[in-house]
Amino acid sequence: MRQAKGLSRHADIAKAFAYGTKRWRAFNRFLYDGQLEPDNLIAERAIRGFTVGRRNWLFSGNFAAAERSAVVLSIIETCKLCGVDAEAYMADVIERIQNDWPASRWDELMPWNWVRQDMPLPLAA
Repeated sequence: MRQAKGLSRHADIAKAFAYGTKRWRAFNRFLYDGQLEPDNLIAERAIRGFTVGRRNWLFSGNFAAAERSAVVLSIIETCKLCGVDAEAYMADVIERIQNDWPASRWDELMPWNWVRQDMPLPLAA
């Protein structure tokens, strides 16, 4: 910090020092909690698949369509984190909801609680 005092406060390095010292506790929080990551690479890797095509998302049609896209992508990424096949999950959950799944048991449909039910195979004609 003694070195920072000798710098002009308008110098880029002095601004970097000031930024770091103001946020020192937040920068070091991961040192005191072993569950925290020192960076956000996990989150960045999780969203990389759809951020690559983010220009395409500008053409969703309207705001409601963009919101639906965001919801579907969030479900897919949550399924990945939980080790669940997203396509099977969404098909099963939609089927259960169509068959009047009780609202009091929606927590069972979350990806981290979901247990796949064996769906009967359609009979060949």
